[in-house]
Amino acid sequence: MADQSRSEHILELAKELLDDIELSRTSAESLILKASRLARWVGSEEIRYWLKLEMGGYNGSNEISIKYMGITGRWLNREKQTGYWGPLAQQEAAIEAEKAKLAALRTPDSSGEWASVAIANVTNAMTQASNNISRLSGIRTRVLAQLHAFVSEIYYEKQFDSLSESIFERYKSDVDSLIAESCGDVLEQIPSVMSRLAEGDQEAISQSLTTCRRVIDSFADSIFPPSEETIEIGGNQLSLAANRHQNRINAYIHQRIDSNTRKKRFRQNLANLYDRVSTGVHNEVTVEEARALFLNTYLLIGEILHLPSNDA
Repeated sequence: MADQSRSEHILELAKELLDDIELSRTSAESLILKASRLARWVGSEEIRYWLKLEMGGYNGSNEISIKYMGITGRWLNREKQTGYWGPLAQQEAAIEAEKAKLAALRTPDSSGEWASVAIANVTNAMTQASNNISRLSGIRTRVLAQLHAFVSEIYYEKQFDSLSESIFERYKSDVDSLIAESCGDVLEQIPSVMSRLAEGDQEAISQSLTTCRRVIDSFADSIFPPSEETIEIGGNQLSLAANRHQNRINAYIHQRIDSNTRKKRFRQNLANLYDRVSTGVHNEVTVEEARALFLNTYLLIGEILHLPSNDA
């Protein structure tokens, strides 16, 4: 299953489960079975084992079982190890049995010396049935609360992931079009960076950072080719020679925006980025940092290409 369809399947299953729980539209056994399917995709080992307990019953030999006996309110006496060890479906069945028993109980219409005893027995039976229903319902409520918390976390996490992916994919498509239009050579080098980052070893990381630096240099050559001229920015005369890639990118930015604050931010970001990809070639850089540098490179290029032709 493709990553996207897998993510969609998880989101759909989580949404269905939330509706099942919140609308009380299916049995406990069905809920646990469906939640177990979700847990196989994304759940932790602890959650998967807990759901297994809710399907097959608890035990006194496993620490997760003991932990969730407490979380779900199953203990009658923790020290004596007495409690409701059965699965959720068994607790639901017991609730229905107690309700039926309660419905069948009637205060006897009798008189005489045994009347008070008979009434007391029925009253006690009603009280016991009501207490059992309350206790068993408490277990059910706690299990459903745990289940709801687990499913909600997955659902909202996947919703956020899906939204983030959608936003980035739209932006990426836009930036790729601009790069292809303005500097196609840059676009050709991006797959090389991604491929090396996927390898993850230090040599591949160093090569990917070298390519990142070349991407920035190629970008400069495409948007502002080298010349023998100079340009004045902030009172400084800057060379636009072939080896002055940052100057030429800053010149491109300078010609398109008026805001000195924004120009400064671009200049600082570019300088920091160029320095990091350059020094990272010779120093140990983690794969996570290298990915962040590549992403920063890509986003900076995209932001620069989105600048208007002439802001003056």
